[in-house]
This record gives sequence, C-alpha cells and structure tokens, in this order.
Amino acid sequence: MDTKSEVKSLLQIAGEKKGLLTTASLFSVISSLLQVAPFISVYQIVLELLKHAGSPSGANQELIVKWGLFAFFTLVGSLLTLYVSGMCSHIAAFTILYELRVRLSEHVAKVPMGYHTKTATGELKKIIEASVEKIEKFIAHQLPDVVSAIMMPLFLLGYLFWMDWRLAFVLLVPIGLGLWLQSRLFASEGGQEAYRKFQYSVEEMNATGVEYVRGMPAIKIFGVRAESFLTFRKAVEEYRDLSLRITDLCKTNYSLFFVIISSLFTFVVPVGVLLASSNAASQSFAITFILFLIVSPSLSMPLLKLLHIGGGMRDIVESHKRIESVFAQQVVSEPAAPRVPEHYEISFSQVSFSYEPKESKSYKPVLSGISFTARAGEMTALVGPSGGGKSTIASLLLRFWDVQDGRIAIGGVPIQEIGTAKLMDMVSFVFQDVHLFYDTIEANIRMGNSSATREQVIAAAKTACCHEFIEKLAQGYETKIGEGGTYLSGGEAQRVVIARALLKNAPILVLDEATAYADAENEKNIQQGLNELVKGKTVIIIAHRLSTIRAAEQILVVKQGAIAEEGRHEELRSKNGLYESMWQAHISSASWRLGGRMSEAGKEGKRDESILL
Repeated sequence: MDTKSEVKSLLQIAGEKKGLLTTASLFSVISSLLQVAPFISVYQIVLELLKHAGSPSGANQELIVKWGLFAFFTLVGSLLTLYVSGMCSHIAAFTILYELRVRLSEHVAKVPMGYHTKTATGELKKIIEASVEKIEKFIAHQLPDVVSAIMMPLFLLGYLFWMDWRLAFVLLVPIGLGLWLQSRLFASEGGQEAYRKFQYSVEEMNATGVEYVRGMPAIKIFGVRAESFLTFRKAVEEYRDLSLRITDLCKTNYSLFFVIISSLFTFVVPVGVLLASSNAASQSFAITFILFLIVSPSLSMPLLKLLHIGGGMRDIVESHKRIESVFAQQVVSEPAAPRVPEHYEISFSQVSFSYEPKESKSYKPVLSGISFTARAGEMTALVGPSGGGKSTIASLLLRFWDVQDGRIAIGGVPIQEIGTAKLMDMVSFVFQDVHLFYDTIEANIRMGNSSATREQVIAAAKTACCHEFIEKLAQGYETKIGEGGTYLSGGEAQRVVIARALLKNAPILVLDEATAYADAENEKNIQQGLNELVKGKTVIIIAHRLSTIRAAEQILVVKQGAIAEEGRHEELRSKNGLYESMWQAHISSASWRLGGRMSEAGKEGKRDESILL
C-alpha cells in the first residue's frame, strides 16, 4: 500500500467524526486569517508614523489606537478560535481512539488462536496502545495543524502579493525549494523502508523486553545480565542502528529545509535593496520593504510546522499499517443460519490438522485421521506422550483453529454451523496454563456466570477446594489478584479457574491437566467435586496423572497425532500396550525418591532405601 492510499485511509478514519473535524478545520482557517490581521495593523501604524517622521505629534493618534485595538482583538480572536478548533479535534480524536481500540480488541478476540501464538504479546500490546495513540496525534493535532500551516502562508502570501508582487515572488523561490526537499524527505523509498523496519524493531524490542521481565526469576538464578540476554540485546541494537540510519537519511534534507525556511528574509534583503536603490525617493516602498522583513520570519513558522508534520506523518502512516495488518487477519467464520444442537454428544470424524497450511514449506500434520465419539454424561480421557496432539484435539472443539480435513460435530451439528457465542456458552474449558485477571477473586470466578449470586460463587469455590484459602485472605473474596494485590500459588490459581468453570455449569466440560498444580489431598477433593459436576455432561479430560482418569468411561491413547489405543482402564491394561507401559511408569514414579535406587522389589512399587543422599 503506497503513502497516498495510506493517507486516504487515515482520512477515512477521521471521517467517522466528520462534523467535529469540519468544525475544527473551519475554526483553524478563521484563526489563520485572524493571525494575518496584526500585520496589517503594524503596516498601517508604521505608515502613519513615517508620514509624520519629522513631526511625530502630527500623527493621527486616534488612527494608531484604532489599529492597535484591531490588532489586539484579532489576536485574542485567533487564540479563541484556535482553542475551539483544538477542542473539537481532540474530542473527535479521543472518541475515534476509543472506538478503534474497542474494534481492535473485538477483532483479535475473533481471529484464530494461530495468530496469537505467532504474534508476540509485546507486539500486539504496542499496536493496540502506541500505534492507536499515533492516530490521535494525526486527528487531534496533524489535521488542524496542516490546515493552519497551509492557510496561514497562503493568507500572508496573498497579502504580500497585494503589497508588492516582486518581493512576494522572491519568497516563493525558497518556499518552493523547501517544500520540494520536504517531499523528497517524506516520499523517498529508502526512508519509507527504514521507517517500516523501525516500527518492527520497536515491536520486537517491546516483545523481548516483556520476555526479559517475565523471565526475571530465571535471569536472576543464572546471573544473566541485560547485555547478555541475546534476543533483548539484539532487538535494542537493531533499534539503535535503525534510529541512526533514519537520522542519516534525514539530516541533509532536514537541515537544508530548516536553514532555507528560517532565513526567508535573506532572500528578500538583496532584492529589496536593489529595488529600493531604484526607488530612492519612494517612502511607500521603504515601508513595504520593512513589512516584508517583519512578516518573513512569521511566514517561516507555519512552514517549519509542515516539516514536523511531515516527519510525524511517516511515523503515523507506519503505525496505521500495523493496525491495518491486525484488521486484515481473517476472523473465525460465522454461519449464515446458526444451528443449535439438541444434545451434547461430541464426535470427531477423520479429523486431520496442521498449524501450517498445506502449501507451506513448514507444513507438518499434527493430527491424522482422528475419529471418536465422546458420549453425553460420560468422561472421555485423552492420555499419551507429550506432544502427541491431546491439547490440540481439545482446542479444535472450540474452533481455536479450523480443521483442514474431517468433521467435528456436537449433537450431530458441525461446529462450523454453530454460532461462536453459542459454542462458547456450551463449553467450560480449564486450560493447562491458567490465567487470572487483575481483579478481585470473586470477579475472576464470576466470569463463568455474571448473573450468579454470592452463594453460588462460594459453592463453586468450595467444590474446587479454594474457599478455605480465600477466606484466610485479608479481604476474602474481595482480594485483588496481581500487582497491588495478592499473588496466588500455581495450585491456588488453578483451583480458582476450576471454580470459574464450575460456576459456568456448561453442558460440555474440557479439562486440560486441571489438577496439575494440586497436592494429593486437594486433588482427591477436586475429583470428588468434579464427579458431581460431570453428571449429565459431556466431559473431555486431558491428564498425565493416570490415576485421575481410572474411572473414565472411555480412554483414548493419543500418540503422534493418531489414536493408538482406546477403551476403559482395565481393558487397556489387559492389552499390554502403550497404556500399560504408561501405567507402569506412573506407578514407578509414584514410589520414586531422590537419591534412591530401585531394587527388584521396587518394580512392584516398593523401594530399596539402603542408599540415600
């Protein structure tokens, strides 16, 4: 997308508040016009004084006072109209920013999870915050300033051409040269590419900076310094190099433009002296010449403002491209005529999936020909070696990604034909990596059901075995989690998330290592609560602790993207296959002790403790 189309797109965004911005532009024009008036007053006052230079007492005092008051009131009027213009543009800008951020937030919530896994948190944060903030700069400042920076020189030049077209024409030469330098600075291909890379470097630096801070415990333990944290160091160095490159690209044109526009009077002086020498007796020309010397520096100010506007526009355009790149991401498609399942049996039919498209060089199937049925009111467990595709199967149910081949259905209805909102309502999902929001514990649990009563929140917390530790906190359920509040342990946070899922009470429940951080006692209590919860529901549970899924009606052993074995616990053990070897490893690990040595008896779950640390 070229710069012209980008600016046009920015103007379309600004057009969302056309009335306010039109008003802002109109008042900016009026302010520019009023700013010319004091120069007229100065000219008239100087003219009157020079007419009576030999006898100042003969000057028309009333006329001088009149022009002085005219200059004062027009200056006050220009400031007032400028204030109105700024207020209108800022109101429009902040309203547009609010709506833009809301649209961005809603859009990123609808795109497939693949986008979020490939996009760094710092990069997306920078787009939603800093890049959107640049749009405010364009709407609230750039548009009114552009109007003022263009109209003010035009009004002044018009007045100067009316006074003396020869001297005014001389001013057009440096102004035209300066604007040409400015256009080269803004439109050069090398400059645009450098700014584009600069934006990416800022995003990369943000992302690696966030990673550096989040990894502070490991960094402290291993004594990693900022300069030796290679990804962060590389991002900072790239940012430094690109900043220097942009400075090098801009320095010549910027310096020439600044010198030429700041020195307009130096172009007027020689021509004015030459004309004055041929009109030595013309007092009127002398006054006009003085006016040009007074006005020239004032003409420079709005033109220099164009320099800063042009430099800022490149940054704004690149920021806008970042925003457009987010909106360009395809959202999960919604059905034209959504269907609602009559029951909640889940079926996978020959489902194959890869995180990369088939035409991609990095295409690698994650799932191949997965077929099974998870019956309503029963628990289906997914077990198997890490990386086999268990979490992917669960994620596909929520359409975090869409399958390339095969069919996933709930109650016989393909999930693509169920509205996304309805699909989310039907499923409670407890992720392996929990996330709690910076809010009260009650608010975090209530996310599962915003209309739930306090008693229902507490009941869910009790079932998830987190009520007891919540009550021990200073503010109980009103305790805030995170910065400025309380930090929960991994197990405590996991139980709060389970309480959230329990409160939602959806007909389908997906648990991805839901008891990973629970100790043995709490795990037992949570399992008892879950046994009550799963009645009448379709449950899919992913577990590495095989003891937690012994009672499951169906166990699927997933290996390398395929179902290697399926059946109940005893059936799978009798096959003496992968599940049995996993079960023996589970039993063995339960009796393992640091520094111990397994004896023959240890193979049956006992230990030889003759050798200890």
